[in-house]
Amino acid sequence: MFARRVAPVTLSLAQGAIAQQSRNAASLKALKARMRSFENMKKITKSMKMVAAAKLKHDERRMQMAQPFVLPVKELFARLPCEDKSGAVTFFGMCSDKGLCGGVNTQVAKSCRLGMGEEEGKGNVAKYMGIGAKGTAALKRLWGDRFTYSFEECAKVAWTFGAASIVAEKIAATNPTKLKVVSNEYKSVVAYDTVAADIVTMDQALTMDRSEFSKAMDVYSFEPSIYEVWNDLHEFYYASVVHGAYLEGAVSEQSSRMNAMESASKNANEMLEKIGLQYNRARQA
Repeated sequence: MFARRVAPVTLSLAQGAIAQQSRNAASLKALKARMRSFENMKKITKSMKMVAAAKLKHDERRMQMAQPFVLPVKELFARLPCEDKSGAVTFFGMCSDKGLCGGVNTQVAKSCRLGMGEEEGKGNVAKYMGIGAKGTAALKRLWGDRFTYSFEECAKVAWTFGAASIVAEKIAATNPTKLKVVSNEYKSVVAYDTVAADIVTMDQALTMDRSEFSKAMDVYSFEPSIYEVWNDLHEFYYASVVHGAYLEGAVSEQSSRMNAMESASKNANEMLEKIGLQYNRARQA
């Protein structure tokens, strides 16, 4: 009688041990798959950081080469008095086509959104123009009826002053009453500022006080006269502003992407260590 009862007990203990081993094997297999996933993620983010660092070096050099041509034109027009009058306001957002670069595009889109809402609250008409698919995607759903022009896939070819001139022609064709360029101003590898710069438009230049205009421009000599070349000079000013803002935005994008990928690599390494600890505990259990 006792012999008949011992056999089932022994069999049930063996079955429990086998089931426990099967569960441990399944959990070990899942943990191993997660470890491989985080290892691959770490390799990808590390590679993206290296690529961003290489692009940052080239973009920073291009920005430094362009500044001697862009800054004098901006300083010339900065001498003109800027009066805060009511009227339609065009916001020009300078974003990029790619993500995984921190809050570079989000901050520009947020600044444009808040600015348009503020101007409409004052009773002014707000319009939007911009470069970059990320800015378009962030604003199109709720603010799509304010869009005038959007330029995408500009990064597929090397950015030149010719591309900036095409954008400037579109801006001049809309003849904005007031214009604000929202872009990222590069500070250092770890810092940038999102600024909304007021740009002197052709309409503002024509309607401003002539004495103030002459006082600002008489320190320069123009050949031929300033009134003959003013329209061409103003389009050149638009192109210079767009060109400089795009290059600064590109440098800010790459620096932010480099920092974002470095943080992602650290997070993947931390997760890999945690899962490795769980794997070793399960293997030794």
